[in-house]
Amino acid sequence: MANKKIAIFASGNGSNFQAIAEAAAAGRLNAEVVLAVTDNPDAHVLERAASMGVDTLALRPKAFKSKALYEEAIMEQLQRREVQWLVLAGYMRLVGPVLLDAYPGRIVNIHPSLLPAFPGKDAIGQTLASGRREAGVTVHTVDAGMDTGPIIAQRSFLIGSRNRSEVEEEIHRIEHEMYPSVLQKLFSRA
Repeated sequence: MANKKIAIFASGNGSNFQAIAEAAAAGRLNAEVVLAVTDNPDAHVLERAASMGVDTLALRPKAFKSKALYEEAIMEQLQRREVQWLVLAGYMRLVGPVLLDAYPGRIVNIHPSLLPAFPGKDAIGQTLASGRREAGVTVHTVDAGMDTGPIIAQRSFLIGSRNRSEVEEEIHRIEHEMYPSVLQKLFSRA
């Protein structure tokens, strides 16, 4: 199976970017990470990508007159690199029609809750505030809504007496193992 050319979108630290890129480099994921895209030019993901030899694209959405123009600028770079899949990993923006129409069914996101519960920002905080016994991670296909696309995979764990930082640590551990594995299954079917 030929490697899928992917772009990873992130807004912050980029630990999921690194987990995916390392899985690809080790041959556990049939993918070539050809671009890291961020809406935050100060994001640490840019340093991670540069250290791994991955091209980067950092654009401030507010520098564009519309969301469509922002996404068109991204599309130009995706097309230049023949990107086949978009992988969202802590990308804190809703994807708009330009990208959704260009990649139908080929935009994937990971979210730190058991969707449909607690979509959007601070899902971990929302989960803890709810008093639920379980937390978890969801991988889903992206649609026009906020974390509303079809669920591909989920993994949960009991919160127990863990504090927020311990819950976050467990979520990151699950994400870093789960996301490359789920992507591998998706890419092998595509």
